[in-house]
Amino acid sequence: MNNTYTNPVCAGADPFVLLADGMYYHYSTNAPEGYHVLVSADLIHWEDRGYCLHKDDVQGETWFWAPEVLALGGKYYMVYTAEEHLGLAVSDSPAGPFVQTKKAWLSPRNGIDGHFMVDASGAVYLYYVRFDHGNVIYGVKLADTAEQFIRMAEEGTVSIDDIAEVRLLEVGEEWETHMGRVAEGPFVLQHNGKYYLTYSANDYQSPRYAIGYAVSDAPLGPYRKYDGNPILARKEPITGVGHHSFTTSKDGTRLICVYHCHNSLTKIHPRMTCIDPAGFVPGEDGEDILVIHGPSSAAQPGLAE
Repeated sequence: MNNTYTNPVCAGADPFVLLADGMYYHYSTNAPEGYHVLVSADLIHWEDRGYCLHKDDVQGETWFWAPEVLALGGKYYMVYTAEEHLGLAVSDSPAGPFVQTKKAWLSPRNGIDGHFMVDASGAVYLYYVRFDHGNVIYGVKLADTAEQFIRMAEEGTVSIDDIAEVRLLEVGEEWETHMGRVAEGPFVLQHNGKYYLTYSANDYQSPRYAIGYAVSDAPLGPYRKYDGNPILARKEPITGVGHHSFTTSKDGTRLICVYHCHNSLTKIHPRMTCIDPAGFVPGEDGEDILVIHGPSSAAQPGLAE
């Protein structure tokens, strides 16, 4: 079997890839009434398994965007966006079906682009975007422990505490403001005791949509933006790159960035999913620098093994 990939690898916007039981599960903005899940053994060849979440099983009727899945305690928890609000659905399998026993939003206020992070203590955090004079990234602690989160999910009581949430990041740098005031698609990596909050800036329709990051000593900041941003930007023919996630090779030794791009240099939709290797390199001030080796458009060695 061919063990090289060429971007883009499959269709889908706002992609999140989960490695579970030796297989990769790809969730994205890709279906009108929920989300299809794509499954791969190698991040190269993908099979569409159909709907893993359908609107009939959850709160919301339209605008299903940017799903993400957390594996915890033998179950799979999907934070999803519909009607510009955040919801939580649960499944016994990464392939779904993801359902809500109690149909409700995590917050009555608007919110999109949910991202889970479980820190070294076991506390569960959620990062997301509010429409607040532009798109602004917020964060909140959902539970002090994984066990508490699981219990709350079973009870249907997981919610965003609007009082406890923290405003973490907004745009303002020159590279971030070519089209609109947009910071979105948060994803947090933990490395050497620090938290790397990665994000996308500019409207997704812009060819200059790109990825940067900020660093903090604590999950909820304060975050300091990296001076070398953006760390992933257009490189023709791949353009409009962003709204990413990270996964790993099957042995856990290689970090992989999964992101979307425009369909072509002249067409935005349907957006496509790309992958490229990522990692940390030493910085001059002793703080490691996150790098993404892309966007690539020529054939590259496979990343899964």
